[in-house]
Amino acid sequence: MKRGGGRDSDHNSSEEGTAEKSKKLRTTNEHSQTCDWGNLLQDIILQVFKYLPLLDRAHASQVCRNWNQVFHMPDLWRCFEFELNQPATSYLKATHPELIKQIIKRHSNHLQYVSFKVDSSKESAEAACDILSQLVNCSLKTLGLISTARPSFMDLPKVSAGFALLAFTEKSSETLPISCTDNENSHFISALTVVFVNSKSLSSLKIDDTPVDDPSLKVLVANNSDTLKLLKMSSCPHVSPAGVLCVADRCHGLRELALNYHLLSDELLLALSSEKHVRLEHLRIDVVSENPGQTHFHAIQKSSWDAFIRHSPKVNLVMYFFLYEEEFDPFFRYEIPATHLYFGRSVSKDVLGRVGMTCPRLVELVVCANGLRPLDEELIRIAERCKNLSAIGLGECEVSCSAFVEFVKMCGGRLSQLSIMEEVLIPDQKYSLEQIHWEVSKHLGRVWFPDMMPTW
Repeated sequence: MKRGGGRDSDHNSSEEGTAEKSKKLRTTNEHSQTCDWGNLLQDIILQVFKYLPLLDRAHASQVCRNWNQVFHMPDLWRCFEFELNQPATSYLKATHPELIKQIIKRHSNHLQYVSFKVDSSKESAEAACDILSQLVNCSLKTLGLISTARPSFMDLPKVSAGFALLAFTEKSSETLPISCTDNENSHFISALTVVFVNSKSLSSLKIDDTPVDDPSLKVLVANNSDTLKLLKMSSCPHVSPAGVLCVADRCHGLRELALNYHLLSDELLLALSSEKHVRLEHLRIDVVSENPGQTHFHAIQKSSWDAFIRHSPKVNLVMYFFLYEEEFDPFFRYEIPATHLYFGRSVSKDVLGRVGMTCPRLVELVVCANGLRPLDEELIRIAERCKNLSAIGLGECEVSCSAFVEFVKMCGGRLSQLSIMEEVLIPDQKYSLEQIHWEVSKHLGRVWFPDMMPTW
């Protein structure tokens, strides 16, 4: 009896085990069916697609209909960078023409953050203008035009003579005729104006090295004055001080501005200092001379700078100088509120001495070249008077090791960036190149070494 009962028990256990395995198998199959990748929620797929490069995203869109639908969702097309390069003039990849057509056809009304990277060829610049002129159904928030090499936009041909574009402002029935024969780069102007007219909420505009002109800026202001916060337009030869002043007078929310020195005026600084205008956070001025002795640089009154700083006391005033030594005479004659100074060409001892006397707000100083006269006194003066200095870079200059150690000692730990080429430091009776490493490190509170020139 016991043996028979044992066999029955073993048989029942075997059946129970088989049933349990079958149940687990069915559960696994059901689970695998519920995890079908093609049936994932579109919100989940969307978040994954946002991390993929465009090409990978396009390949993934061919998996199934659900993924293809996600590929064309507006959220994936808010931001796009058009890379326009010709194989003969650039090694960079270019956005495929068929993809550009699809974007214009299906997603132009979704675009909000657009940038163009354009090489030096006319063909690429013209292609960028063609795309801009077709963005009639979108309301851009940011637009950046980046020329990876000159001339690009500055060398575009004219369109048909007599062509004019009528721009209507949103707030009035006023008609603004934009004559495209006044500017030889009328193809670019007409395309850019299309964007200005249709984008009613443009907040960031980067158009350095382009032929934008005063009339097109008026259209920009007429349609985007309430939203524009950033405007960068260095090296725009067709813009006059009056054109920039129009922007400052109307765009009271402007917080960042970048332009060439010839566009800077007392009137512009006073306009940026008005009670209606928000406090400017960043002002970049490029002081550039291509032909020595042929460029006249005007002087800005101290009272204008004072009014500007009273209104925007925390503004970063960044100045890039690409001048020849004899052209510095109008600058640093009285106190100016510069916070960042970059000298891209050789600058004299006299000018650097004046920097120490006239730039008490200085935070960063970069000198690419000076000559063979040591800058000992000039550096000590800068350390004494520029109490906010936290970054300095010296290239083809000369400084004695003793003066450099004294400079670092006076500035102390606030020097967060100290980039000095080893060739700059001249050993003296007090310090050798081996000793200066330890001495400077001691005053900085961290390990420091001078930069080395590559030997290749």
